[in-house]
Amino acid sequence: QVQLVESGGGLVQPGGSLRLSCTVSRKIFSIYLMGWYRQAPGKQRELVATLSAGSTNYADSVKGRFTISKENTKNTLYLQMNTLKPEDTAVYSCNAVVPPRTYWGQGTQVTVSS
Repeated sequence: QVQLVESGGGLVQPGGSLRLSCTVSRKIFSIYLMGWYRQAPGKQRELVATLSAGSTNYADSVKGRFTISKENTKNTLYLQMNTLKPEDTAVYSCNAVVPPRTYWGQGTQVTVSS
């Protein structure tokens, strides 16, 4: 069993920044694929960014503003979010693919509002 716990969400003004963290209950250096997803009210969950074998992938809506990274020594995945917009408001969740299962955290709320 793998547990993921997100933190770092909150209320921020448009144009501001937040860094989300996802702490994992096992060593992450060997996890093939990790990512961040978000779900806004009334909308389907969507991919934000993924990290696999050193390669990154971003949704078009966040390219150039968000950065996904990890720190193996802390078993933590990060999402640095800059130049936040009201449309970034959502519950952000991290996941980890450890075949044959995919594990999810409980999510953290990000609200971008003035």
